[in-house]
Amino acid sequence: MKKQSLLEIFLASLKLGLTSFGGPVAHLGYFKDEYIDKRKWLDDRTYADVIALCQFLPGPASSQVGMAIGMLRGGLAGGILSWIGFTLPSVLVLVLFAFVYQSYTLGDATWISSLKIVAVAVVAHALIGLGKKLTPDRPRLAIALTSALAMLLFASAWLQIVVIIVAGIIGYILFVGKEQEANIQFHVPFSKKHGIFALILFTILIIGLPIGALLLNSQSLNLMDTFYRVGSLVFGGGHVVLPLLEREVVPDLITSGEFLAGYGMAQAVPGPLFTFASYLGAMINGIPGAILATIAIFLPSFLLVIGTLPFLQELRTRPRFQGILTGVNASVVGILLAAFYDPVFTSSIFSGADFALALILFFLLNVWKLPAWFIVILGIVFGEVLTYV
Repeated sequence: MKKQSLLEIFLASLKLGLTSFGGPVAHLGYFKDEYIDKRKWLDDRTYADVIALCQFLPGPASSQVGMAIGMLRGGLAGGILSWIGFTLPSVLVLVLFAFVYQSYTLGDATWISSLKIVAVAVVAHALIGLGKKLTPDRPRLAIALTSALAMLLFASAWLQIVVIIVAGIIGYILFVGKEQEANIQFHVPFSKKHGIFALILFTILIIGLPIGALLLNSQSLNLMDTFYRVGSLVFGGGHVVLPLLEREVVPDLITSGEFLAGYGMAQAVPGPLFTFASYLGAMINGIPGAILATIAIFLPSFLLVIGTLPFLQELRTRPRFQGILTGVNASVVGILLAAFYDPVFTSSIFSGADFALALILFFLLNVWKLPAWFIVILGIVFGEVLTYV
């Protein structure tokens, strides 16, 4: 892999890390705009297959999708650089905030509300693009609609896994043997042996870290065990990780007030919410704690993506698995549709002015094809203007 290509991966992901506000569903919209529509690193179906794969894995799904795209583009180094670029901005802000958090009260700032409205436009744009590609007929539209209804009525991280599994079974029954659009082949620049080794290492760490922490009574090992375990066991990502982290660190390591202050700031920064671990690590043990906590909570995601990605290409060429993926991809559209309503829409749109701004930004993105980063800037500017109207 050429250095220029690796630099491209880092710069592209860094731009996303600076502009991807709105949570994991919005991140997938920003990824589609930058990686798929603009740079053509993957086709729509492969992108959907990667999303489906990451939905099955514990950890932050949007970060895992970014890692996987980086790996497909530039190998393991590309995956690491894509993760660094996407997470670095929010890590730096949250670590700085850990030292001065009492001076900040950003929760009611107008620009925060505007960025949430930007996320509404970005997610709607991504949903339309994926929907056209992945639900072109009535059976797949029915799967997407049923998945959305299930998530809206009985929302939970575990139900999401059930919905995906059921959709895969339906896809196996309905779509196996039917003519499908040919998959565009992609090259995974590491072997299945690497994947198996990564899965073995993942298992060794999740078993060995608690034992080592108990035997050695090391603060660093205890910290790594805590955040690695959380990163390994959370399905659904995002806000699901917060109650688990709270049980682990409050009140033994930090106070409830310190936890809630960091949580509020984490909502205001771009990139993955899992970087909240950086704030907690800094509060517990300064810069070394921040680095250790950040690496520990994301390490399971790296190992799981490396462990599963080499098997995806072979599986997706088999007719039976293609049928399963067809159903799963349709369900992913429905799951994203449900998430578009809650939390993206419900936490962003509170008035006619909010909805008007979302409509303006959506049409600028979807019809006039303005880049997502420019939509972020316009959203902040228009949001400030509307406060005086």
